[in-house]
Amino acid sequence: MFRRKLTALDYHNPSGFDCNDETEFRNFIVWLEDQKIRHYKIEDRGNLRNIPSSEWPKSFEQYLQDVNCPFSVQERQESVDWLLGLAVRFEYGDNVEKYKNCPPATATKAEKPSDPLIHLDSNNPDFKAGVMGLANMLKIQRHDDYLVMLKAIRILIQERLTPEAIANARQSKEGLPVALDKHILGFDTGDATLNEAAQILRLLHIEELRDLQTRINEAIVAVQAIIADPKTDHRLGKVGR
Repeated sequence: MFRRKLTALDYHNPSGFDCNDETEFRNFIVWLEDQKIRHYKIEDRGNLRNIPSSEWPKSFEQYLQDVNCPFSVQERQESVDWLLGLAVRFEYGDNVEKYKNCPPATATKAEKPSDPLIHLDSNNPDFKAGVMGLANMLKIQRHDDYLVMLKAIRILIQERLTPEAIANARQSKEGLPVALDKHILGFDTGDATLNEAAQILRLLHIEELRDLQTRINEAIVAVQAIIADPKTDHRLGKVGR
């Protein structure tokens, strides 16, 4: 989980670093302070460099307090990530000109764009003709934006035309029998058959409203989860150097 930051800091083993290995972890903290953060003066780093000492955890705890790290010794992964973020900021601050002109990283095969539709040319006549043909075939309402229509086509295919969706649709769904005479329609059309059809339509509408209410409740819960658990950047704490 630290590989990218370790690579940016030229750590000798970014892929194999294990913060749970006590010896490796202590050596890493010494390297980070000596080479990147440099919060202490050289003569004040003795306790931190005394890796075999049984008092080292206390020295590290004091170090976290001195650099205003919001995490404790027990929160090892969080404190390592915070210290790496601090070191990256210092590294950039010391070499602004070096990193200012770096080209942006290109997307690799493992890091593909989340939505491949963003690279399509929506003004291409062949693209428009193809989207319109699919929309007519699938009976999807037309829209001025062809990308919007294409997204609607994709959603319909994913939800209804995949092998799994087709298999689920073929499965028989038996509902509970309903006695229509126990449900009051509220009005009379003058025809018994129409009254029965109206009762059925009302029951189907009520079922749709219940499904809609369930979806609304799920959306509210999802929004509340985001609001109740905001993501904060602990690296913004004030740090002396």
